[in-house]
Amino acid sequence: MSHRRNTNPTRTQRGLSLVESLMAMAIVAVATGATLPGFKQALDQRRLEGAAAQLNTDLQLARSEAVARNRTLRMSFGSSANGSCYVVHTGPAASCSCSDSGVPICTTGAEAMRSVHFSADGRVQLQSNVASMVLDPAKGTVSPTGTVRVRGADGRAVHMVVNIMGRARNCSPGSAMPGYPAC
Repeated sequence: MSHRRNTNPTRTQRGLSLVESLMAMAIVAVATGATLPGFKQALDQRRLEGAAAQLNTDLQLARSEAVARNRTLRMSFGSSANGSCYVVHTGPAASCSCSDSGVPICTTGAEAMRSVHFSADGRVQLQSNVASMVLDPAKGTVSPTGTVRVRGADGRAVHMVVNIMGRARNCSPGSAMPGYPAC
């Protein structure tokens, strides 16, 4: 019995050619380049929303702590060439402030409970129209009332308007931030 051998078998191609691989990489590069600006803008928006939410949470925490400790607390705001910050603390006005590194510095008798620092080269900054707010332990009120602005690097902002009862209403100038009413 004689077996005949196929001297020219058809080969099946496995894998991709160099041209096909380069085309796929080019398509991925174009798609990535098109989505990066939108991703950066979304990331900046999330940072701004996160900072505004943290500020609101810390204000409510300070109100609760003032009542729980039966002790007057303050939320002080500051800014320097190295950034901006807020400190929740005991003691009189201006007894606590932020150092250039963001660590709170308090005078004798004052205690910092919470501090948040936004570096000058960061994507979020803080500005307030009052130097500090007093949180009354007996009534749970805040005085003076004020507006704290959290601004992003792209110019968008969230304003936290604090009323006498210590409730904060968040808004965005010109409805620049989705999900926030216009100020």
